[in-house]
Amino acid sequence: MTRRAILLLALLLWLPAGPAAAHKPSDAYLTLRLDGTTVEGQWDIALRDLEHAIGLDADGDGAITWRELAGRESAVAAYAVARLTVTEAGASCLLAPRRLLVDEHTDGAYAVLQFTADCPAGAADFAIDYRLFADLDPLHRGLLRVEDRGLTRTAVLGPEAPGFTFARGTRPSLSGQAWAYVQDGFRHILLGYDHVLFLLTLLLPAVVLRADGGWRPVGAFAPAALDVAKIVTAFTLAHSLTLALATLHLVDLPSRLVESAIAATIVLAALNNLHPVVTRRMWLLAFGFGLVHGLGFAGALAALGLPRQAFLWSLLAFNLGIELGQLAIVVLFLPVAYVYRTAPLYPPLVLRAGSCAIIGLGGFWLVSRVLPAGLPG
Repeated sequence: MTRRAILLLALLLWLPAGPAAAHKPSDAYLTLRLDGTTVEGQWDIALRDLEHAIGLDADGDGAITWRELAGRESAVAAYAVARLTVTEAGASCLLAPRRLLVDEHTDGAYAVLQFTADCPAGAADFAIDYRLFADLDPLHRGLLRVEDRGLTRTAVLGPEAPGFTFARGTRPSLSGQAWAYVQDGFRHILLGYDHVLFLLTLLLPAVVLRADGGWRPVGAFAPAALDVAKIVTAFTLAHSLTLALATLHLVDLPSRLVESAIAATIVLAALNNLHPVVTRRMWLLAFGFGLVHGLGFAGALAALGLPRQAFLWSLLAFNLGIELGQLAIVVLFLPVAYVYRTAPLYPPLVLRAGSCAIIGLGGFWLVSRVLPAGLPG
């Protein structure tokens, strides 16, 4: 195989396969409600992650039942509580698990651990140290939401940034919260495999032109870059619109329907690469499908939560993070694709074979999201 063919194959394999059944990598959702000396907590942790960490599937049949989860309730509580430290004025709060429930998220079933934390009275300095799955998954993140006397604070915690400290009763910094949402928007687009895959599907034919039933390379970089700018701008405008509408609760669709529709947009966009129906004004396709993806972004933002005292700024910051992530994808992909657009293997290997691989993965996501999920037994 020639060096050029190897590089083209590497470009194809760079398409994010990711976890096949998941929209996103490992996430958990931690909510703390502060009321005097008592803290009410709820921790949503994916069953698939707990299975990897402590084992839940007792009979090894690949399905975790409620009976199996209930039988490991004490182990789940012990594992989680040992990896969360809450301190007030330097003194540790005593964490006490209350009960274990189950909830369904867009990416599968989650254990819901409810607990309380008894903290010193009258203290102001509050700190959280989050170590869940730190030794197992460097990409895991905990989406923290703290409700304190009408104020809401949010943070994204993980192995690289496990700590969060604040003074109770004080208004959080607007700039600090905005920067946190920029970072989370950036992470979401880069680690949201289906969004990345959709964008790359639109970028694959950006450096070639349809002619005489085949493909020929574009003559210059500027026209290709301009077409990509139109596509990305249309996608941005569309998902920004539905992100805002959904966040304001003016549009509210079931998450399973939204996630299934996102998978369908990936399949349809890849099919258009193989059997072009839309060959010009690809930005129209990006805009139409971008409306669907905006609802998916809204689901991720809802999981993190928007503070009432800085709603607009947080929404804009999250969207800015998404745009920066999209720009990073374009900057990484487009110049490489342009360099190798004239290679004989680009249309069959990168464009066609790549689109076929995308159809397979998108189709798998679609089926897995359409089929009902739950805990039998």
